[in-house]
Amino acid sequence: MTFIRLLRRFLAPYAVSAWLVVGLLLLQAIGNLFLPNLNADLINHGVAVGNIGYIWHTGALMLGITAALGVISIAAVYLASRISMGVGRDMRASVFSAVQTFSQVEMNRFGAASLITRNTNDVQQLQIFLQMALTMMVVAPIMAVGGIIMAIQENVTLSSLLIVVIPLMAAVILTVFSRAVPLFQSMQKKIDRINLILREQIMGIRVIRAFVQTKREQERFEEANLDLTTTALTVNRIFVLAFPAMMGILYLTNVAVIWFGGHLVDSGAMPIGNIFAFLNYIIQILMSVLMATMMVILVPRAVASGERLMEVITTEPAIVTPDNALSPDTVTGEISFHNVDFGYLGGEELVLKGISFTCKAGTTTGIIGGTGSGKSTILSLIPRLFDVTSGTLEVDGIDVRKRNLEEMWQEIGYVPQFAYLFRGTVADNLRTGNPTATEDQMWQALEIAQARDFVEAMPGKLEGVIDQGGTNVSGGQRQRLAIARAVIRNPRLYLFDDCFSALDAATDARLRAALSLSTKTATAIIVSQRVSTIMHAHSIIVLDEGAIVGIGTHEELMRTCPPYEEIVVSQLGKEHVA
Repeated sequence: MTFIRLLRRFLAPYAVSAWLVVGLLLLQAIGNLFLPNLNADLINHGVAVGNIGYIWHTGALMLGITAALGVISIAAVYLASRISMGVGRDMRASVFSAVQTFSQVEMNRFGAASLITRNTNDVQQLQIFLQMALTMMVVAPIMAVGGIIMAIQENVTLSSLLIVVIPLMAAVILTVFSRAVPLFQSMQKKIDRINLILREQIMGIRVIRAFVQTKREQERFEEANLDLTTTALTVNRIFVLAFPAMMGILYLTNVAVIWFGGHLVDSGAMPIGNIFAFLNYIIQILMSVLMATMMVILVPRAVASGERLMEVITTEPAIVTPDNALSPDTVTGEISFHNVDFGYLGGEELVLKGISFTCKAGTTTGIIGGTGSGKSTILSLIPRLFDVTSGTLEVDGIDVRKRNLEEMWQEIGYVPQFAYLFRGTVADNLRTGNPTATEDQMWQALEIAQARDFVEAMPGKLEGVIDQGGTNVSGGQRQRLAIARAVIRNPRLYLFDDCFSALDAATDARLRAALSLSTKTATAIIVSQRVSTIMHAHSIIVLDEGAIVGIGTHEELMRTCPPYEEIVVSQLGKEHVA
């Protein structure tokens, strides 16, 4: 079972502590089972005959045992808490590590909202379950079995009540369990849905307000919230009915014990102290079953959460470093596409078809084309965010599928289409590209990226605060900081995915001029919607519906490639053609 495998995997490092908890709880159970007998002796041989000395002696012994059981209980709960928190920490770390190895295929499959839920809410459910399991699930069966044995020793006739009571309580538990498990599994998915909608509304708040869709989004959230609430209420109604049923059985059993036991005491077949002891054992047995019922509340949700966590942890990334990874003799940054096709998983059509071109070291290649023509997809294939469907993609003369991923990534400075900055300082974000960068190197990278002026104007300069996602700087500033982060890496291969779009023409020109000087020996690929950004590249690739329709310099393409000429005319005007 997936849930059991998950527990075995993460409880293994805490085996000694777990067994110590079991030992402490065993002592506690033995003490609890021993106390009713002392209570019976206190009544039969002390209270009933007025033996004050026996009462003091036995009472002191019972108080001592009770105090010792209290200390044992505190120690067991403390250790159980340490174990459950430690397991939760390890689970979160394991999920996080697994996600870090995921390719874009796995990220698309799970979704960010679901991964966040799994690493927070699902782990929390497992922690709560372990906390209770290490205490209740150990004590309950010991107390139940021990109580039955001790009750039978007290009186076999009265113990026959258990033949009726225990099956009744078991039936209640099984009914609750069978109905609750599917509902808890559904609840976790609905929590995913809530998180997804909330994340979309937070990230897209500007779009929502700009298009006056606040009411619609509120209705969408309320619908998902109501769906989750309805399921949660259904689960709670099941348990609302279960607990009164269990308590009703418990109280009716007490009444039956006192009724039938009273007749036995009246006939002299059973001392009055023993009837109290028997009643205590019955209460212990039924309370153990109640504990089991409480665990039934936690088990279904824990099982559902455990299966979701195990799904993430055991998922094998589609893109991994091969066992016998190859390394190039010389790192130049040269890239070669050989008849590459690519289609997204589940997509009906290929996004790229028959792509073949080579980017030599020290050259700049521009890629331009209409929206959806596959420009960004080409860049995504180079660092293996996705794998080609067919054909071969080589970096430094070796198929990227045969190379060590981290070694290859060290050669690449990648600036994505949507520049993302991390919460911290300007220096923290630049050191993402080069952890050992000095202040001089940071300023130099900022100067190349045309970001020095606004960073110098920030309070703290390099120590200026950047909010999560870079929301406290403009789009153009965010792009320039992302470019500086790639430049400071000093890679052999630069991949710029339409990252100049928020820059004005003058800043764009200055940035490209500075880049051309600092990347003379490196290979650079620039994806852009603007002709002015790539028209001075050594080579320009024109894409149309996933296929290359032209390769050459700006002048060559103006003569030989009508789609390129059409783009130029639409952006720069007919006079530029002349």
